[in-house]
Amino acid sequence: MTDTPTAPAGFFAPIRPYLEPAALAALFLGMSSGFPYAMIGATLTTRLAQDGIDKKSVTTFALVFLAYNFKFLWAWVVEGVRLPLIGRLGQRVSWMLLAGALVMAAVANLAFVDTKADIMAVAVAAILVGVAGATFDIVIDAYRIELLEPRQLGIGAGMSQYGWRIGSAGAGALALIVAARMGWEAAYIVCAAFALPAMLTALVMGEPVRHHEIAERKSMAALGKAVVGPFIEFFRRTGAWLVLLFIVIHKIGDTLANLTLRLLFNDLGFSNDEIAIYDIGVGFWALMVGIFVGGVIYARLGLKRSVLVSLVLMGVSNFSFALLAAAGHSNIGMAGAIGFENFASGVGGVCVVAYFSALTDLRFTAAQYALISAAASILGRLLTGNPEYGAGWMVEVMGYVDFYLFTTVLALPGILLFWLMMRAGLIDQSIGTAGTEPAADPR
Repeated sequence: MTDTPTAPAGFFAPIRPYLEPAALAALFLGMSSGFPYAMIGATLTTRLAQDGIDKKSVTTFALVFLAYNFKFLWAWVVEGVRLPLIGRLGQRVSWMLLAGALVMAAVANLAFVDTKADIMAVAVAAILVGVAGATFDIVIDAYRIELLEPRQLGIGAGMSQYGWRIGSAGAGALALIVAARMGWEAAYIVCAAFALPAMLTALVMGEPVRHHEIAERKSMAALGKAVVGPFIEFFRRTGAWLVLLFIVIHKIGDTLANLTLRLLFNDLGFSNDEIAIYDIGVGFWALMVGIFVGGVIYARLGLKRSVLVSLVLMGVSNFSFALLAAAGHSNIGMAGAIGFENFASGVGGVCVVAYFSALTDLRFTAAQYALISAAASILGRLLTGNPEYGAGWMVEVMGYVDFYLFTTVLALPGILLFWLMMRAGLIDQSIGTAGTEPAADPR
């Protein structure tokens, strides 16, 4: 890994890296990664609500997303099992095709479940989409990391996030449009095509040249290495436990704050139109700008300083909601708070995801990134979902202003820990081969 800032010359220089083949591939990979979320998230919620399912049953479906948090439990299968017949296309390409086909099949299955007749059948079908989508994510993340060179990890993370937003928003919008005209069955079938961008990208780009094959896949020793090898390799690194602690705590405050935003807007008296304009409209474009700026910052400041800057920005963004809560109903205040929060999330999404990508070893990319991404979100989800002592309880006890000040304070340990790891040299020592090894010459 190199952390030397670069300053490309020319007006179009910051844009040029986004047009490289690997970066464009990350865009299409992100599109396919985002759409299963929409199918079991907002789209399924709308479908169930329109079919008259009670709110308690609808909100319970949020637990389906836990499949994404536990995907590391079966990531070793993607890493170590060679598929028959299509396996000759390469480990990553073959699994991309299989996982994509599984997602399409699971979405089609969900399409034809009768929500009014059997809610448990809907739950099972949604879980299947969640598991298939999480498996698809395992392959997509590994393929993206191995396709990109170390210098492209920031740009690739940004393009992947662009794609994720396009895929999730596009699939969600398309589902609503088709459902209004042809029914929910047709809507889900049409949206299943969003799996194709990643599958076609894998076929066009081929097996990543940075992918390291496991030498022998048939022996029990090789199987054991695929299962425990990723964890042993990671925790043998200097400061690995501190790195894992950072991964777990770095976004707790941000997660708690984001969960309560709609409650804040409602209690401040914002109308649905105002929320649509400022939360969704302004927020979307601010995020898009933040993702682009994050790529530029990563390229100019290097990995360590760009991550530190993004952590500070994400922490300060929570403070902006404390100001909005104190100010009351203010469209300008809402636009400013939402805009800054989404801008900071865009910058952080690029720089932090690039760092997490660089932590992986190219022999265990799929399994290690599945573990890292799960650790980064599971604690926040468990805390926010706690019905007795979660975010809602905190708001009731503290009030909105003190709550958002508290979430701002919660960002400080992650910032301080990362700064200390920088000073101690642990960031460089914790980086895996994905952040250091250049692409091999394919000739």
